[in-house]
Amino acid sequence: MIRSSEAAAMKRRRLNVDSPTQGLVDAGYIVLNVVKSKKNQGILKAGVKKEANLAPIVVAKSLKLLVKKNLIKQVANIQSKGRNPYYMAVEFEPSDELTGGAWYSEGNLDKEFITVLRDTCLKVIQMVKVATADGIHDFLKKRKVVDCTSEQITEILNSMVLDNAIIEVKSTGLGEYHSIPVGSVRYRTASGVALEADPKTIAPMASIPCGACSRINQCTPNGVISPQTCVYYTKWLNFDF
Repeated sequence: MIRSSEAAAMKRRRLNVDSPTQGLVDAGYIVLNVVKSKKNQGILKAGVKKEANLAPIVVAKSLKLLVKKNLIKQVANIQSKGRNPYYMAVEFEPSDELTGGAWYSEGNLDKEFITVLRDTCLKVIQMVKVATADGIHDFLKKRKVVDCTSEQITEILNSMVLDNAIIEVKSTGLGEYHSIPVGSVRYRTASGVALEADPKTIAPMASIPCGACSRINQCTPNGVISPQTCVYYTKWLNFDF
């Protein structure tokens, strides 16, 4: 009796016209469950075929119907440049591995946004002389100049250090840094010269790329990441002292 009641309840739920899954056949439910199981990683059509163990034409029709019913969505993958879209349940947001993260838009590197953010950061540093990543972020957030996160600002500043556009310095607590905690990381323009420093050596020594490299722990003499293959390190070595 209990089983009969449960079966009747399930049947009523399937016949509910307000349900987005109304009208799906068994194959549609199978495909939907496969896609949902991948959460924010998504799955290719070929992967759905393999896991659902259904005929290609059935999978194709099911995916098309599920997208139309807004139960799943197509997501561009930066590796395939949109040629082979991934399928994902609508309740999930795609992972950074698929989209490329904040620096990508619709599967393409957002070069315009990156350029605007770099130029804006440089202007702020030139204006305040010495700045922090959080300070720049607060400045931009209050004035609603660029919509970005503090993490994005830090990544941009690190790339600018590697390109010798700015210099990363640490406070000594002396001179112009007297109000800044010792060891705090600050950024200034490459043409700036810190107090108590030799102007002939401060720029190249302060801008050595290794100090700002996020892959420094993976860098080895003969590894995939190494000083011999690093374009930034080679560029720094060619600096005219």
